[in-house]
Amino acid sequence: MTIDNLKIPTVALGTWAWGDSGETGDGYFGSPLTRAGLEEAADKAHTAGFTLWDTAVVYGMGRSETVLGEVLKRYARSDYQLSTKFTPQAAGAGDDPVAEMLEQSLARLGTDYIDLYWIHNPADVARWTPSLIPLLRSGKVKHVGVSNHNLSEIKLADQILGEAGFRVEAIQNHYSLLYRGSEDAGILDYCRNRGIPFFAYMVLEQGALSGRYNPENPLPEGTKRAQAYNGMLLQLKALTDKLASIGQSQGAAAPDVAIAWAIAKGTTPIIGVTKPNYIDGLVRAASIRLSSNHIAELEALADAAGVNTRGWWEKQM
Repeated sequence: MTIDNLKIPTVALGTWAWGDSGETGDGYFGSPLTRAGLEEAADKAHTAGFTLWDTAVVYGMGRSETVLGEVLKRYARSDYQLSTKFTPQAAGAGDDPVAEMLEQSLARLGTDYIDLYWIHNPADVARWTPSLIPLLRSGKVKHVGVSNHNLSEIKLADQILGEAGFRVEAIQNHYSLLYRGSEDAGILDYCRNRGIPFFAYMVLEQGALSGRYNPENPLPEGTKRAQAYNGMLLQLKALTDKLASIGQSQGAAAPDVAIAWAIAKGTTPIIGVTKPNYIDGLVRAASIRLSSNHIAELEALADAAGVNTRGWWEKQM
């Protein structure tokens, strides 16, 4: 069975924060996003050639998919790629929860196919993975991947799909300078050896690596990310200072360098896009070339910070 190759961008566009209700303090980022602002960001991304959008049912329980679908109506369907996810922990009780959740996603996104469909978290690989096969056969899903799976779970999913003539075509895990579990566990090598794209999320650790925040100017109080990161901003200062100084020498900013690091490691970063000017940073990041010395320096400073940014939803890789 032939598989059309997935077009892998340098950077994918994340819409986790698009699920916020817009009420301050409500939703993950408590961010007042406007439809006009998101359309402007999408237009800028489109012009710059960033066309893969990543979302999930559980981002705002459908709100992210709905908003994304409305924003993307401006373009021909062939002009962008959609990535969304089946989350076992949110599965319904019907006969085929994966197909049912996919149908809901298709309706919200206003499309009849998904370019890249993920099993979001590993609840029971042997139970959920086979449900992807009829969706691939039907054409409603073009490619499949697994997210937050460890190496043995990835191999089991690949084996199940392989028996039907398909395969795991992408991996998506939390991966940043501060959290390199997928590298330590051999998942990056596994992907490299098999030509499987690895999508890295939380590359900027929700802004903690953007250089924008420090103990004097912490992340916005009352948000979940403030709870997670404000206590470690002092330990991160040497690293964010180094990101900024490397950036300065290349006409770029600290977050651009953190993204460039993830690209240099052979991954496709998924970067949350909420403002049009974020796209300028992605363009800069894609053009930065980091020396092996820079990479080693950044990783040493990240290790020296001694922080653990594993998400509450993640198990050890």
